[in-house]
Amino acid sequence: MVNVLAFDLGASSGRAVLGQLTQEQGGRLTVIDTHRFPNDPVRVHNHLHWDILRLLHEMKQALIQTRLQGHQQIASLGIDAWGVDFGLLGRSGELLANPYHYRDGQTAGMLEEVDQTIARGELFARTGIQFMAINTLYQLYALKKAGSPLLDQAETLLFIPELLRYFLTAERHSEWTIASTSQLCNPYSRTWDKDLLAQLGLPANIFLEPQEPGTRAGMVLPAVCEEVGIASIPVIAVAEHDTASAVIAVPAESTDFAYLSCGTWSLIGTETPQPVINEQALALNITNEGGINGTTRLLKNITGLWLLQECRRVWSNEGKQISYADERAHIATAQPLQCFINPDDPMFVNPSHMPRQIQQYCRQTEQCVPDNAGDVLRCIIDSLALQHRLVLERIEGLVQKRFAGLHIVGGGAQNVALCQCTANALGRVVWAGPQEGTAIGNVLVQYIALGEIESVQHGRRIVRNSFPIKTYEPENVDAWEKAYEQFRQVTRQ
Repeated sequence: MVNVLAFDLGASSGRAVLGQLTQEQGGRLTVIDTHRFPNDPVRVHNHLHWDILRLLHEMKQALIQTRLQGHQQIASLGIDAWGVDFGLLGRSGELLANPYHYRDGQTAGMLEEVDQTIARGELFARTGIQFMAINTLYQLYALKKAGSPLLDQAETLLFIPELLRYFLTAERHSEWTIASTSQLCNPYSRTWDKDLLAQLGLPANIFLEPQEPGTRAGMVLPAVCEEVGIASIPVIAVAEHDTASAVIAVPAESTDFAYLSCGTWSLIGTETPQPVINEQALALNITNEGGINGTTRLLKNITGLWLLQECRRVWSNEGKQISYADERAHIATAQPLQCFINPDDPMFVNPSHMPRQIQQYCRQTEQCVPDNAGDVLRCIIDSLALQHRLVLERIEGLVQKRFAGLHIVGGGAQNVALCQCTANALGRVVWAGPQEGTAIGNVLVQYIALGEIESVQHGRRIVRNSFPIKTYEPENVDAWEKAYEQFRQVTRQ
């Protein structure tokens, strides 16, 4: 049995997951959580930051806990995390400032500012990336516009998983899947577009040449090993963007499949051999992000379970504790298909009171206004399901294919209401699982790098052999078909 350790960091929490692979029955994979921890951003004055050193501390605690749980022999470790955000290292190799959170307000108006320098059509043709204010391009442009000294002082830019890997190994490496989220890369050459950087007035010298996922990227430092009481461990640059890892773990039997990686964000798309960059993709604001083995993840970022998370946070602050069981009960008893929101409306980027914002949207669009927790939650679930259909159909139009169904991986795979409603909205089958898709994809790339697994397709066979997949058949299709038309009218999509 070969053990590897995956650090899987999401926008609200992180965990360490031990992968255990045996070769029995065609390959069986087990994953065990050895440590979980919150990932809470910190607001300082007018800015929102990631508490990056707390994340490093928790990763060290995870190494200790893994050892205390009896897992002494670890063949390798890898780190995956969300995209776009980064840290800047100075000439001494020290972190210059806490990384900004992608929901920080500094990028407000930056899309329009960049439009004055380079037309969106040209920018999309060069990068193939969806236009979102959170992208690295706009974060860096905001620093430049504000006259921040950070860009002058910086020697190296590292994305969040790369930065944490640097803290553990002291080696600086860039990995392709996470770099590709920046909107600063050429998707064909799979490297930085230095002409674009020059056009935007951004320093090209801070970017390292991206390496393909599965590249060895150093060893855990002796000082860290001594601190946590472990032997030295090789570190592998896995598919370090969490969605890229999740796609690797999709248990599809063929290479033609549609997926939804569902967590704080809903990322829906398919895997293609080449980028799809044309006027239709630009008009639909579709993204082409890097995948493993030269593939492209053709997808759309949709606001996902963030809407539910924010509602629970607000209610908790008001003294109304709603557990996951309570949430399920509220959704099950609420009347379906009564009102809808566009999950991607700017109103929902970072409101102070999400439930009131949802009520305001319904009021403005002349719908019935949800007046209790159950109705608000039901509105979110129905709207997400219908948005999944809208985006999947658009992606199918781009690739000229109709997929038999949709694979849902990630935390959303355990949300029964969302999975069933998505099947209803699509009028097609939904296969849900594994819910630990991101961590599993991280683990699979490590095993491929170690020579324990032959290929991605081999890894996907092992996933099918190792984890339960729940099937959802569509229900009440006529009612959902009518709701889809109403949803498109209300949200003006």
